[in-house]
Amino acid sequence: MSLEIPTRSLARVLVVDDSAFMRTALARMIASESGFEVVATACTGSEALERIATLDPDVVTLDVEMPGLDGLETLRRIMNRFPRPVIMVSSVTERDAETTFKALGAGAFDYIPKQLSAASLDILHIQPDLITKIRVAAESRRRNLIPISSRKPPQPAVNSGEANHPAGIVAIGASTGGPRALQEILPAFPPDFPVPVLIVQHMPRGFTGPFAQRLNSLCSVPVREAVHHEPIQKGAIYIAPAGLHMTVDHRSESRAFINLDAQPGNLLHIPSVDVMMKSVAASYGEFAMGVILTGMGSDGTEGMKAIHRSGGVTVGQDESTCTVYGMPRSCAESGILSRVVPLSQVPVQILQAIRYGKRA
Repeated sequence: MSLEIPTRSLARVLVVDDSAFMRTALARMIASESGFEVVATACTGSEALERIATLDPDVVTLDVEMPGLDGLETLRRIMNRFPRPVIMVSSVTERDAETTFKALGAGAFDYIPKQLSAASLDILHIQPDLITKIRVAAESRRRNLIPISSRKPPQPAVNSGEANHPAGIVAIGASTGGPRALQEILPAFPPDFPVPVLIVQHMPRGFTGPFAQRLNSLCSVPVREAVHHEPIQKGAIYIAPAGLHMTVDHRSESRAFINLDAQPGNLLHIPSVDVMMKSVAASYGEFAMGVILTGMGSDGTEGMKAIHRSGGVTVGQDESTCTVYGMPRSCAESGILSRVVPLSQVPVQILQAIRYGKRA
């Protein structure tokens, strides 16, 4: 007679929230997924630390706003004592959004926004995103537990040679894991960074403004949420607002403007990386640079193809440093990337492409 060896669940989750309703709602959504197990819930940061010490969950969902030990301080203690993927659950308010981005900087894996209203808490709509991010987070922890000698080595850079001219604009696309990635690479730009940067980061309404403010506080280069019809300035970084596509209105060789539009409205993502990058390719041609970072899905592949076809430089983040190797994988498999590099090398690639320090 063969003995059945018990297998560990795909994702063992601790749910932390001071609201009994939220704890119950999140726990039910997670437990309804095959292979997912809610090992416990906690209503305070102190209780969460005790549960982690005794239960060793794969993933923690953590409320941003809690009395006593708040979400940010709880996160810091988790990362110091029991490092593991933590997904912040945040209200869509400016204050909570700011705290969420601080949490990402402190090591949070990702975040989930919860919509609050005067009448009710609209929570069920977050279930697909919540489940996907927990699954990715659990897989990430298991990958990090594999001995280093057994891991797939980082992918080498693919270099097709330096372009004959400096890039005149940088277009960046990102999704899951993007906020943390952008908080790492953008502060590496020097104060006299000489070209504009357009960024589409998949993000819910209410988050892009605080995210731009957070980046602006970290960077030497000014960062702001894009405004319709504002002129595109050299040495400025523009974040596309949630719910609006961002394109370039190139009225003359010397002047270009930001254009924001909700159309096309039938796309999976608004704003769309593809829409932004196709516009950049059409306006700047061989002087365009495209960078595709971590994220689920394939948004950005068509846009990066357009930049590649126009003769511009295309750089993709490598698998070993991506939170989710979806968008960069799609571009890599399409054969359109000039270079594939770890996240830490992305700023170097950008500075090389714009010929920083070599301009006349």
